[in-house]
Amino acid sequence: MTTIHSDSYRNSHFKLKMTALETVTAYYNAFNARNWNDMLALVDENITHEPNQGTPRIGKKLFTEFMQHMDESYSETLKDIVLFSSATEGRIAAEFVVHGTYKKAEEGLPPAHGQSYVLPAAAFLEVQNGKITRVTTYYNLELWIELVSK
Repeated sequence: MTTIHSDSYRNSHFKLKMTALETVTAYYNAFNARNWNDMLALVDENITHEPNQGTPRIGKKLFTEFMQHMDESYSETLKDIVLFSSATEGRIAAEFVVHGTYKKAEEGLPPAHGQSYVLPAAAFLEVQNGKITRVTTYYNLELWIELVSK
């Protein structure tokens, strides 16, 4: 099990002031490298995480707990990432394909036994002062259930 620390940011890894597009690019690069500490260093202390299903999480502590849970249950890499930025600084849309392995079952979902899946997804992010303040994710849950139920 990987331990995730939201407070282990090393200033030397990132420029002091990145654009929203650079921040989100670094965020997804850290995600794909499974470098949770660098990824979490890019999120604001009061981040709002709006998942595809369920109640939004507010705050870095809850987001870190979510990432810990996801790391235990899934192994995912995002491919074919396309980022779209707004005309004004601060809002980014991301389209990508999730290549994953379902490692540990979750309540209400099919049993996990290492099933692989490939699933299109998207996210909308807001960035203020070089930190991600909102992540809203979308994917087709019914399709994911179908993929891991085979």
